[in-house]
Amino acid sequence: MEHNSIVDYFLYNASEHGTQRAAQTKVDGSYKDVTWGEMAQESKKIALGLVQLGVAPGDRVSVIANTCLDWILVDMGILWSGAVTVPIYPSNLPGECQYVVENSDAAVVFAEDADQVEKFVSERERLPGVKKIIQMTGEVTADKDWVMGWDEFAGLGGDEAVLDERRASLNKDSILTIIYTSGTTGRPKGVVTTHGAMLYEADAIKGLAMISTDDVELLFLPMAHSFAKVLEIAWLATRHVMAFAEDMTTIKENLGEIRPTVMPGVPRIFEKFHAAVVTKGLSAGGLKAKLFQAALDLSEKNGLAEEAGKSLGFKDQLIFNILKKLVFAKVGAGLNEIMGGRIANLLSGGAPLSKKINWFFRDAGIDIYEGYGLTETSAATCVNRPGRNRIGTVGPAMPGTEIKIAEDGEILIKGPGLMAKYWKNPEATDDVLQNGWFYTGDIGLVEADGSVRITDRKKDIIVTAGGKNIAPQNIENLIKTHKLISQIVVHGDQRKFLSAVVTLDPDALQDFANSNGLGNGTYAALTQKPQVFAAIEEAMSAFNGQLASYETIKKFKILEQDFSQETGELTPTLKVKRKFVNERYGEVFAAFYE
Repeated sequence: MEHNSIVDYFLYNASEHGTQRAAQTKVDGSYKDVTWGEMAQESKKIALGLVQLGVAPGDRVSVIANTCLDWILVDMGILWSGAVTVPIYPSNLPGECQYVVENSDAAVVFAEDADQVEKFVSERERLPGVKKIIQMTGEVTADKDWVMGWDEFAGLGGDEAVLDERRASLNKDSILTIIYTSGTTGRPKGVVTTHGAMLYEADAIKGLAMISTDDVELLFLPMAHSFAKVLEIAWLATRHVMAFAEDMTTIKENLGEIRPTVMPGVPRIFEKFHAAVVTKGLSAGGLKAKLFQAALDLSEKNGLAEEAGKSLGFKDQLIFNILKKLVFAKVGAGLNEIMGGRIANLLSGGAPLSKKINWFFRDAGIDIYEGYGLTETSAATCVNRPGRNRIGTVGPAMPGTEIKIAEDGEILIKGPGLMAKYWKNPEATDDVLQNGWFYTGDIGLVEADGSVRITDRKKDIIVTAGGKNIAPQNIENLIKTHKLISQIVVHGDQRKFLSAVVTLDPDALQDFANSNGLGNGTYAALTQKPQVFAAIEEAMSAFNGQLASYETIKKFKILEQDFSQETGELTPTLKVKRKFVNERYGEVFAAFYE
């Protein structure tokens, strides 16, 4: 059946599969099943409430809340009322929230709780166009003339016939959402995505058969990010079960409770799993640690050989086969147990995933399928898939999407998933949309089998004083595979050599301290211990041996705190803000070259 809008997809599921389990959400300490029909009933109340508040077709409505089932119900209610959803990251500061709401001309804002409401109350004078703030949970305590509690809002009611009219007015050219880029540099831009673009994504993903009706997915990614948005839409198409994590800190616990078969994540999530397993494997000491290290080394060696179209030598292959049984079989069983015991597909997106980590998971018997896309291309543009998982690439383009490489190596994309425009920003739109092609700003190539390989961000490329072009992400992804290293930012544009600032993983750091008699000092104190510096220096030397001479890190500093959203170095999707780091630690970098 052809659908003209995402609302059609949602209501078709409720009509034809209303008693089928659609979601799992935690209520009073345990997970509760929710059907498609129950979801539709709740979203109807939201849609009617918005109509009663005077929200007209095409109006913008913002949502700021952590990922949960209520977020989805609100989203579907907004769309059913004919309006446009404008998500905001829960970690955004008041001024950032004000900018998104003011720039999008949002008429109503849904805010998760009193803390999120306060962000708008503090900016009320600069939000004259907002009719109401709807507080989703808790008692309303501030600006009661402007802020409305959930029960009052959900009880507004109204004429259901209006919703039939609103739904009928939607078509594939109608705006579905305006997603503001997370802003690694400068002010975020509002990416206008249509119902048609996401209908294309839904059908394309369904056609790949990577997710079936029988699957259970655990979702914890922020709904203000396009990766999570396309997962939401794919869920409507495949009608699997979507389970919602309580928050980012309970993922491990929720994995055990839900026992998902599918889990999407950003690379930082898989890096943490990898670091925990490696730390445990190497801390065993003696022969076990030696075998574990040998398994790690041969996993990487095998991956590199495979990438070059070669194979391991006879002796290495024999040893590797033995280590797969002795080491990787146990690692895989342990990882699967941590993830609930039923994981079939892990999906990675949002940033490049280290090949070394992907090889490690594969050799442990768990495939990670890396994909690629941007907010401007509705997220799912390329993806690896079962039977065609080329580690080191992001797979071929989705059916119906075209890829070509410009003369300077930039990746260009054309297809039904492209954004309509940047909201209120025709100049920026014209910069990236030319003759139907979207200029991604990423550098890469298309291999003979159609797989796309990303080499770096065009703006991130470092040109040294000697004229060498260097892709810092490749170096950073290599070095981050070390068990102690959490983050690294490579610096060196117009410099004689490369340098870096490094942060350490708190758990791995404490394990190192325990093993080396350093005690239980603070994170800041332990990072500055000579023994810790010596360990990182040794690691840097080993990594430098795998790099060209002009790519090697000559100097580095271990910082006294890890990067975070709160301190400004990370986006809400855990990507490093390179420009921010270069500016914040400018004096550190400058000292390397004195």
